[in-house]
Amino acid sequence: MTEHADVPLETVAELRSVCLGLPEAYEERAWVGTRWRVRTRTFAHVLLVDSGWPPAYARAAGSDGPINVMTFRSSGPELDALRDTGHPFFMPGWWPDIVGMVLDAGADWDEVAELLTESYCLLAPKRLVDLVDRGTGPPP
Repeated sequence: MTEHADVPLETVAELRSVCLGLPEAYEERAWVGTRWRVRTRTFAHVLLVDSGWPPAYARAAGSDGPINVMTFRSSGPELDALRDTGHPFFMPGWWPDIVGMVLDAGADWDEVAELLTESYCLLAPKRLVDLVDRGTGPPP
């Protein structure tokens, strides 16, 4: 079996700090890369595309790599905006609400945190979503 490179630990640590701060979220090794879930639903997945592998991700991202990519869920106007944005975003196509993002040196980690929080809120049970501070309240 061929060994494939992993996403840099610093990138996984950035994502972990956001994802594991969400109620009942947990991390696990995916078939490739790392994913974060709530119950049995994946709200974030990060992996390295390298030498065209894995091919579905390489095709979706339009690159043989090496690049780090993250997938997450989105909906409504945000999904429409991300569809039209272009790099670093791409539409993998295997589910209508999944968005891909290239995590390169210019990644805006505040934006990533917002996107991951929204992805979680789309998939988590309402009672858990109600526990999430989405920063939408009035300023103190």
